Amino acid sequence: MELQGDGVVLRRWRMEDVPAVTEACRDEEIARWLALVPQPYTADHARLYIQDCIDASDDRWPFAITEKDSGSVIGSIDMHITRLGTGHIGYWMAPGARRRGLTTSALRTLTRWAIEDLGLGRVELATDPDNIASQRVAEKAGFQREGVLRAMLPTREGTRRDGVMFSILPGELD
Repeated sequence: MELQGDGVVLRRWRMEDVPAVTEACRDEEIARWLALVPQPYTADHARLYIQDCIDASDDRWPFAITEKDSGSVIGSIDMHITRLGTGHIGYWMAPGARRRGLTTSALRTLTRWAIEDLGLGRVELATDPDNIASQRVAEKAGFQREGVLRAMLPTREGTRRDGVMFSILPGELD
């Protein structure tokens, strides 16, 4: 299954994606914002991550973000459908693909599919309050900031941080 977006293709993960994931997840920004990404990041971590994506349950939709022209893996976007029927999305983008609108395109593509094809009545995401770049991606994709959820996000140190919640509803797709 593939989802086509502006400049990106979202596709299922493959084991040959291990080198791209390994390289991307060694990036300082990914490590800074995603506490669940082990550090230092190894090819074994990437293999486990990709196998987990391949084996995903029916309520989870993990995709590799690939650049449409080259087919190169440039990021990850994953949606889990909660027990309340809400799609909750998380994403990361490799350093060389940032600031080109590709993360926003991937988010729009997955969101549109979730609402139009899966029939979800709400799609949401949360970011660290200091992750301004991720918040801008959400806003450019049409998500609205709802508020700060206390102690929502785990930290690498085993504590918790607040998270800024964003959502989009079916009538708000652009």
